[in-house]
Amino acid sequence: MDATKKFENPNPRASANPISKLFFWWLTRLFWYGKDHDLEMKNVYNVLPADISELLGNKLEQNWKNEVRAAEKSGRKPKFFTALRKTFIWSFLYYGWWTLFLYTALKVAQPYILGLLIWHFDPRATSTYQEAYLYASGVIIIAIVSALISHHSNLGLMEVGMRMRIASSSLMYRKMLRLSKSSTTTPGQIINLLSNDMSKFDQVFLLLHYIWIMPIQGALIAFLIWRSVGIASLAGIFLITIQTIPVQGYISRWTSKLRLKIAVRTDERVRLMSEIVSGIQVIKMYTWEKPFQELVSRARKYEIDVLTLTSYLRGFTLATFVFTERTTLYFTLMSYVFLGHSISADKVFSMAQYFNILQLTMAILYPMAVAHAAEAAVSIKRIENFLLLNENVPSIQPLSATKETSVIMKNVTASWTTIAIVNTLHNINMEIETGELYAVVGSVGAGKSSFLQAILGELKPLTGQIYVGGKISYASQEPWLFAGTVRSNILFGQPYDKDKYQRVIKVCALVKDFEQLPYGDKTLVGDRGTALSGGQRARINLARAVYRDADIYLFDDPLSAVDTHVGRHLFDECINDYLKNKTRVLVTHQLQYLKQCDYVVVLNNGQIENEGPFKALQEKRTDFLEILAKGEESNEDPSELLKIDANLTLDLNQSDANDEDAEEDEPEETEELLAKGSVSGSLYWKYLRSGGSIFMIVSFLFCMILGQIGSSGCDYWVGYWTKQEEIHIKAMRDRHRNRSDDFTIKSSNMAEVDNEFEFPTTTNDWDGNVSSMIIFNDNDTAPPQDFNATKIIDEDLYYLDPNTALWIYGGFIIVSIVMTTGRNLIFYKICMNASKNLHNFMFSCLLKAPMLFFDNNPAGRILNRFSKDIGAVDEILPRTMIESIQIFAVMIGILVQVLIINWWIIFAIIVMGILFGVIRKIYVPTAQTVKRLEGIGKRASHFA
Repeated sequence: MDATKKFENPNPRASANPISKLFFWWLTRLFWYGKDHDLEMKNVYNVLPADISELLGNKLEQNWKNEVRAAEKSGRKPKFFTALRKTFIWSFLYYGWWTLFLYTALKVAQPYILGLLIWHFDPRATSTYQEAYLYASGVIIIAIVSALISHHSNLGLMEVGMRMRIASSSLMYRKMLRLSKSSTTTPGQIINLLSNDMSKFDQVFLLLHYIWIMPIQGALIAFLIWRSVGIASLAGIFLITIQTIPVQGYISRWTSKLRLKIAVRTDERVRLMSEIVSGIQVIKMYTWEKPFQELVSRARKYEIDVLTLTSYLRGFTLATFVFTERTTLYFTLMSYVFLGHSISADKVFSMAQYFNILQLTMAILYPMAVAHAAEAAVSIKRIENFLLLNENVPSIQPLSATKETSVIMKNVTASWTTIAIVNTLHNINMEIETGELYAVVGSVGAGKSSFLQAILGELKPLTGQIYVGGKISYASQEPWLFAGTVRSNILFGQPYDKDKYQRVIKVCALVKDFEQLPYGDKTLVGDRGTALSGGQRARINLARAVYRDADIYLFDDPLSAVDTHVGRHLFDECINDYLKNKTRVLVTHQLQYLKQCDYVVVLNNGQIENEGPFKALQEKRTDFLEILAKGEESNEDPSELLKIDANLTLDLNQSDANDEDAEEDEPEETEELLAKGSVSGSLYWKYLRSGGSIFMIVSFLFCMILGQIGSSGCDYWVGYWTKQEEIHIKAMRDRHRNRSDDFTIKSSNMAEVDNEFEFPTTTNDWDGNVSSMIIFNDNDTAPPQDFNATKIIDEDLYYLDPNTALWIYGGFIIVSIVMTTGRNLIFYKICMNASKNLHNFMFSCLLKAPMLFFDNNPAGRILNRFSKDIGAVDEILPRTMIESIQIFAVMIGILVQVLIINWWIIFAIIVMGILFGVIRKIYVPTAQTVKRLEGIGKRASHFA
């Protein structure tokens, strides 16, 4: 939390012109720089005003408060989703209309125009070349406009999700600061909410609109397919509808239930990890590494069991993306042929495009939207439960500034539990005067710290009232530090005032300590205080409280961690002199300082046993002198004295220990390790080998190759079949024209059965085979008596029987379904095994790490590896890898088919390959580095 560490790097998007924004040209400078340099945090652009965390958090917090008040009035439970909806609904809907236009107008128009373009090359077409050029231009323009709208819409929706995540994180952080100590939550659960649950917002908004766009687009495309092939369209539409609504709906509900189980088991695992990291010193001291490793491994196994089932469902869903379009097209064509029609290129390829769009929306985007929405709903519910945890209700009443007292406690009885079985404080009545030094003493467990907590408002009174006038600064009994410099730990976000800062470190006896540190107060420390003794940490903790301007200072035993002469200096110079005009409440076991206090309060079992000036207590109780005498005999902790350097003395006349000269030689922060360079192929191989044997990997490759052969075979075969049908039709038409002058074949209207005749059409004969027949219009001249359609077919050089074509087509479909599904299931099994082994290996290395590692790395940073990063390995990495493999296989299949048709296209492929290789070389290094920086920037180390 180094508030002074800021980088000014203006965001070029704010000043970019419309053309630059349209084509994302404002990002080119970052890509060119990242191509040759490793990006750092200082290279990242400043956030836009609309993305500032404080502003987003304020908006969401206001709507959440309104929702809580409305729920209280109506007697229902507040819903966090309602607050989110009111905060982000309009920006979300804005991009929804663009998405609707893209998927119901542009995406639908493109295959329609493409069909007109294909029809132009049919001999029966009457369109001109000008119309053909217009169709081709329309296809290209729609593709360009669709790409621009799609990417800008996706960017906008990702920004909406990002803002929702930022606002929700800010709201959670504010809630955490108000949590009651009775709230049942753990740091591990909070980190899991911030890392895993919050990430659902980034994903769900890209897909959520397709839930309501899908029915609109589906109805429109169904009408166009019906218009093209008639009643035969029902087969494909029915099949894709069945797969989308009941099947995917069931999978989504099942996934939602499993997601809730995963979240609970992940919380438990991260909770165990948090406790282990916090108590690592004790674990290493007693050599308990193996039992705790077994405990975490068992928790991880329970988590992986559910994750594996979820991954299988996801793998099956991804497999359906491959064969849904092909299966629906197959059943549509089969129905079309059995109804007595012949296929043609304009119909087949238009239908293929339409079913491709339907598959994208109905079979891919819609199920993913439902699944992600279900997971996001679970996450929203978990965040809602956190926001509804008990918090500290303000129990402190303001005290008028004109009075001479700073704190008034009237009949205060308090307990850390709601049911006061044993009261922590009982019937406390006292007034703390302004500008006085009060000492609170008592035996261990007497209630001294609770006394201060009550004044702070952390301990809510069961009865009575507490009045406080002015600001409070508090130094806790247990010193704490966060990852940063010593100076930033003292400033704690306050502006740096050099004179004031020098006085504070002087009265807190830190001048000589800073001289001993390698970089003075610029030395970096972790949350455990790297290379600092307990006394040094206690004095930094005290300096933090003293540096803050306040009216009332509460010190919870700050002198017990230092030796006698340092303690005397702190009391005389800091508490009694530097803060002499402030109200001070000192909890201490160092009874020798009571003589210099204005007022002494003696607590026993949560009650004020005695109070008054020191002299008055001497006169009232003789045993008080005995307690004082025992306290003066020895107040030093022998173990603490061993930590004090024999050469370390108080040099009160030492000048500036951290002058401006020291700023020239600042340490490099022990930042989270940032990998650099591209990810090597050997890393992927190690990942796969850690999760599966050679046999499993070979089986995966075998299924992948056969699955792609089946998928590409479907595409190739339908094209081949269509071409053969058209050749056959043309040959029969030409032959019939030559054989008989009594028949008039009007090729321009062959497709219109009502007006002319369709040639050829098919029907089922008595033995169930599909045979071709020639059907003539009533207006045509009757065929000659010696005409025989079967004879014409037999005389053809080659004729692909539709029955045979459908059997071969169906074989490719079956191979695609079986092999693609098997490929995905095997791959996810490998990934789940790899994820389990990687987690266990990483945890084993963690337990074997020296204590220096835990001193240099905050607990939150360590837990982030086992929450967010492991979550990415569990869910994001397998899905991304299988999608990449699937896209690569499809690309190879398409290129092979194109080269089979026209091998000259290889030159264009080489040129495009070089072009995309250059683009990849520019894009990938920057994208990888930014993703790594994002992972570090999102770490929740300050929540641990």
